[in-house]
Amino acid sequence: MSFADYVVDRRRLRRQVTVWRAVAALLVLIAMLGAGLRFAGFGTHQPHIARLSISGVITGDETTLKLLRDVAESPASAVVLRIDSPGGTTEGSEAIYEEIRRVATKKPVVAVVGAMAASGAYIAAIGADRIFVRGNSIVGSIGVLLQFPNVSGLMDKVGVKLESIKSSPLKAAPNGFEPTSDAARDAMAALIADSFDWFKGLVRERRAMSDEELARVDDGRVFTGRQGVPLKLVDAIGGEREAIAWLESEKHIAKGLPVRDWKPQSDALGFKLTSMAAALADDLGQSDLAAILRNSTLFGEGSVDGLMSVWQMSWTR
Repeated sequence: MSFADYVVDRRRLRRQVTVWRAVAALLVLIAMLGAGLRFAGFGTHQPHIARLSISGVITGDETTLKLLRDVAESPASAVVLRIDSPGGTTEGSEAIYEEIRRVATKKPVVAVVGAMAASGAYIAAIGADRIFVRGNSIVGSIGVLLQFPNVSGLMDKVGVKLESIKSSPLKAAPNGFEPTSDAARDAMAALIADSFDWFKGLVRERRAMSDEELARVDDGRVFTGRQGVPLKLVDAIGGEREAIAWLESEKHIAKGLPVRDWKPQSDALGFKLTSMAAALADDLGQSDLAAILRNSTLFGEGSVDGLMSVWQMSWTR
């Protein structure tokens, strides 16, 4: 190797080392920034009104439950729940409701409904001390749903048969690969009825309804916010401004408190910082490192198996 080649190689190596040192320093800086922001809590360690969002399909995921537990133990003076969801699993909605009630034992909680708080999302809403809705919000859908596809007719047409050996006729029934027996339908109907009774009892208790009042709203239909107020499904028409005014006047929350968004760390902090680091690694020509960083931001979503308390709009032609 000539002296000139040696010098070129040394310079190339020095540039690579410099790049990696810069990347390492940058990642350390980002990590320190993230730790500092996490410690500071974006101002959540001072008196404030916490704002939490419940949206999409409700599964009772541990991330949301932990967020509610953290808010309960925080210096937040009150909680505003922004709800926009068609519902989700019955068990998941129950878990969210119970956690909201635990928060409400320590500080007032008010729900503000956006486009929709139906079925399981309505279960979450009634966990709050008061519910505000827009006039055209959708609320209600008090009911429980169990759906499963049945392809036994198709299997008969194509000549396919599923053989099974079970300890009893109701084991793994219904399974969708054979006609549903009357006994299986009765068992599932009893399951639905039990959960439905629980749902209705929750609404009766939380909304202080008589049996007659409950009977007007427990047939699974949805209502607008304007309809929901006189039916006692919700308390008042309004948004976050009205909700905060109610907290100040009725729950004696100090006026002028800042409203702080509470979000899961994976969404609010870790995802953003790691994405920034990945973009910077790309700029520095470190595509492999960028790919590793981007993959680290992925996280799984909750399951939606089981009984459902969800509002669905059916479209027919």
